[in-house]
Amino acid sequence: MKLAIVILNWNGAKMLRQYLPSVLQYSREEATVIVADNASTDDSLKLLREHYPEVQLILFDKNWGFADGYNKALAQIDAEYYLLLNSDIEVTHHWLTPLIEFMDSHPDVAACQPKLLSIADRDAFEYAGASGGFLDRYGYPFCRGRLFETVEKDEGQYDMPAEVLWATGAALLVRARIYNNVGGLDGRFFAHSEEIDLCWRMRLQGYKIFCLPESVVYHVGGGTLPKSNPMKTFLNFRNNLTMLYKCLSDDELRPVMRCRWWLDYLAAWEMLLLKRNVGDFKAVYRARRAFKRWRKDFEADRRHIQETRMAKEIPEQRRFSLLWQYYAKGRKRFSDLP
Repeated sequence: MKLAIVILNWNGAKMLRQYLPSVLQYSREEATVIVADNASTDDSLKLLREHYPEVQLILFDKNWGFADGYNKALAQIDAEYYLLLNSDIEVTHHWLTPLIEFMDSHPDVAACQPKLLSIADRDAFEYAGASGGFLDRYGYPFCRGRLFETVEKDEGQYDMPAEVLWATGAALLVRARIYNNVGGLDGRFFAHSEEIDLCWRMRLQGYKIFCLPESVVYHVGGGTLPKSNPMKTFLNFRNNLTMLYKCLSDDELRPVMRCRWWLDYLAAWEMLLLKRNVGDFKAVYRARRAFKRWRKDFEADRRHIQETRMAKEIPEQRRFSLLWQYYAKGRKRFSDLP
């Protein structure tokens, strides 16, 4: 098949009921819609079987998480392109055409994303990917339209197609051959940062990642784990450190990790003293310990990535500190950054 739109579901009947109809209505005829279910205990499967028989199902006997759930689902699908789509995405008319046509005409592009806007505020970008993602020198992710917690209004300021470092996992179109060649998502991450890690690895292989704002979707965001959840904090810190360990060059690794030691613990104490958030404070400490324990499990991954990397310098991995630009310089918009 040409395109498989794959929605990974876990107890998401409410989201499927609300947003799946738009996917079926506005997706092109050559797209096959598939729901991979992570052993849901709600009425997701009943809903799909009774009301959406045209949707293909892949059923798992346990919750494999986002990363491994997708890997196991995509291994069963023969398609030219995979489109990983969250269940809380509302798509729009003409959303697929710009993505598919761009990928068809640019074989050096591994993946792309649409512009991601918020369902809660349709004139604003959505946190999880906005108009395409980057990293600063210390591994902090940011987007065209979102720096840390500051989310911009969409006024057309980022409507040009742009080469980015990472595309959001909420709506990620990826070339199946390249996805499989680089090993897919890292299932050990379970959830969070896995799409950044994937895109970075593809970028290091010499492929490009794009955001194509002509395509627009709307995202609820935070549907599984809200921002204040300590588990989300734990996964974000642990997985981000692991991604840096795998993908940073030999010259960058030690100085960046040394700085991150200080920055992570500073963030933890800020969470405790200023935000009175004991759960997130503990989560950062647990994440640092977890990364230290399992770092050796990624030594082979790091060697392979560094030995096979084609790109030495990646412009979308910016050389400045986002923390310095945001807090010291007061630059709150992507367009204000160096």
